[in-house]
Amino acid sequence: MSEQKLQARVYSRTAPTEEQLAQLRDFLHQKYQRPVNLHWERDDRMKDGFRLELGEGESRELVYDWSSSGKSRQLKDKIAAAIRSRSDVIPLLRKTLEDFQPEASATEIGTVLSYGDGIAEVSGLPGAEYGEILIFENGVRGMVLDLKEKSIGCVVFAGEAAVQAGSVVLRSGRSAGIPVGDAFLGRVIDPLGAPIDGKGKISESDYYPIEAPAPGIIDRQPVDKPMQTGLLAIDSMFPIGRGQRELIIGDRQTGKTAIALDTILNQKDQNVVCIYVAIGQKASSVAQLVQTLQEHDALRYTIVLCAAASDSATLQYIAPYAGCAMGEYFMHQGRDVLIVYDDLSKHAVAYRALSLLLKRSPGREAYPGDVFYLHSRLLERAAHLADHLGGGSMTALPIVETQAGDVSAYIPTNIISITDGQIFLESSLFFAGQRPAVNVGISVSRVGSAAQIKAMKQVAGKIKLELAQYREMASFAKFASDMDASTKRLISRGERLTELLKQPVYHPMPVAEEVVAIFAGVRGYLDKIEVSETADFENRALAEIRAAHEDFLREIDEKKVISEELDKKIGDFYAAFTDNYLADKRQKAA
Repeated sequence: MSEQKLQARVYSRTAPTEEQLAQLRDFLHQKYQRPVNLHWERDDRMKDGFRLELGEGESRELVYDWSSSGKSRQLKDKIAAAIRSRSDVIPLLRKTLEDFQPEASATEIGTVLSYGDGIAEVSGLPGAEYGEILIFENGVRGMVLDLKEKSIGCVVFAGEAAVQAGSVVLRSGRSAGIPVGDAFLGRVIDPLGAPIDGKGKISESDYYPIEAPAPGIIDRQPVDKPMQTGLLAIDSMFPIGRGQRELIIGDRQTGKTAIALDTILNQKDQNVVCIYVAIGQKASSVAQLVQTLQEHDALRYTIVLCAAASDSATLQYIAPYAGCAMGEYFMHQGRDVLIVYDDLSKHAVAYRALSLLLKRSPGREAYPGDVFYLHSRLLERAAHLADHLGGGSMTALPIVETQAGDVSAYIPTNIISITDGQIFLESSLFFAGQRPAVNVGISVSRVGSAAQIKAMKQVAGKIKLELAQYREMASFAKFASDMDASTKRLISRGERLTELLKQPVYHPMPVAEEVVAIFAGVRGYLDKIEVSETADFENRALAEIRAAHEDFLREIDEKKVISEELDKKIGDFYAAFTDNYLADKRQKAA
């Protein structure tokens, strides 16, 4: 049986001589040890040189480019490699230019079979890798997201009609990534790292791949440093530690983003870098959030990465990974990072759209089978690194939207099982005026008191139990005509603690003030106050402590513990303040 001939075609503006064709046939025969069938085809686009392609039509795989553009591409790649490998680039660039000799190296080439809805099906490119950037002949870039036996599925970053069937595709040899650096702080960018706030170009310090393996167990250390949210209800009962993943879950319009934003505002002067990733949000909502950050002087330590609802599913899909890569840059410098993914339910929908366009069969509830891995490989990258890696941390606050409070739906249960706890916001509590509307029964932090300062542990130890008992008893109390004294006392305490935990939006509290505020509730100093006066009592007490007893707050901040002496001082203060408050009330009533 005769050996199959290698099909090759040479493109140039002028026809090659028979001697030149014979040299090319000899080169290919020696290279591939097969007989060669070589044809010439005119290409007026080539100013000089020639381009040699192997294979025909959709099966063409390799190209030898000996034109001026091909040689300049080789030179550009050599210079880029030289710059990456050395810091003193000027003499290196001079030597690279002096020593440059073009080489007859093969380049993989692909062809677009079809394009639509941001998905290009490409033949050829046998060495392409998952997540690699591909470059189309008009300069548009895409990312490999599907590897089949005879073709590749590529998501395209540009808009519609960006790519045409039959156009040439080249490999970049580079994984999808995002430019990173301190210059991005205070800016609003898209998932490709380009600024969208109109403030000009951003100078990058490095380039990080958007997909990276999560740190291993040896590279981590326990989560034991608090990430204060400034919210009484969370810091006292469901503390968040640096390196933790705490899910914020609830129906739409229940204050999920407000909790994340309060946490960002509370990091002012705490040396924490904050990253807010908006996935599928309205552009107007993101603009309003940026304005809020500016008004509270929080934008200077925050990066806002936005893939709006009007952006393609491709950009919405890569947005959280791009934000995570940006966070890893700071984490590997030994800094603490807080990243908010708002929200991952829209991220799952974007990935489902891409998967259906890539003709992947859907599984349970119409989501692709790997949707769990989609979020697990993202959230596992949040960590508190070991000291030998700098001790930096990245704390993740993913947000998920539920339908009618159903936490047993597919995406919510997936992310609940991945994270280290969840803060569940309940619609009925929200509409009843409880802000933040945290459900004490379903919410949990699996890190627990390990992420609290000792002073908070001392005062908040019983508050979750007392509130849970109150919620249970309050439902029975509606139908009970007569209650014993202990039940009345339990309900009375629960009502005041519930009022104490109410907090206006965008007003996070320093941890020392949180401690002294909860001290009043759990030690019974609010029991003599009317429920409706709890907020007024708390505000006036804190104002007096700031004015006359700042040493209370200073000692808690410095020592992180309430000593017996400080405990007595705070108790004496509240006893006297409560008597004065009640006396003022009686005097006004008289």
